[in-house]
Amino acid sequence: MKKFSPILQDLIEAFKQLPGIGVKSAQRIVFYLLQDNTEKALFLAETLNNSLVSVQECTICRMYAEEELCEICKDNKRDQNILCIVESPADLIAMENTMQFNGRYFVLMGHLSPIDGIGPDELKINQLEELFDHNPINEVIIATSPTVDGEATAAHIASVAQKFNIKATRIAYGVPFGGEIEYVDSNTLIQAILNRNTIGNQDQ
Repeated sequence: MKKFSPILQDLIEAFKQLPGIGVKSAQRIVFYLLQDNTEKALFLAETLNNSLVSVQECTICRMYAEEELCEICKDNKRDQNILCIVESPADLIAMENTMQFNGRYFVLMGHLSPIDGIGPDELKINQLEELFDHNPINEVIIATSPTVDGEATAAHIASVAQKFNIKATRIAYGVPFGGEIEYVDSNTLIQAILNRNTIGNQDQ
């Protein structure tokens, strides 16, 4: 005997696809939305639909935006000479929350992972090279997560930066190895930014 109708089962399965949501959590969310919370459920559905229709990648940094450029890339007061490279929009927000960085960003939307078929093309490294070539960037802070794949990604980006004579630095290991940037507290991130290290064979 099936526990739920096909529609309910599909809805629970849909919520299960979200990061950190298991079967029981998905069931609780579904039952909460259906039990006297119709307005909240409809608002969620409408907002999600609007986001899927209206939100796109910023044409410069790849952060999510409703227009061609995100708010950070439109801000002329940001330091145009320094670029912070992160894996995800969540990592960008984590860096912004430290209030210690006033440069610009580039979001990779992932990291190098040959086993998953993710290479430089999937991370839009060619778009990053165009940024290097057409902007007065003299330093990149590589803020990929301190994992094996994150380190490989950082090394690749550093080698690309060297081709353009751009100094490449890596955030310091106040961030625990194996951790993910978006879950690190602001104080730890501040120390990591302030104590970043140069990587690659570059003149000091």
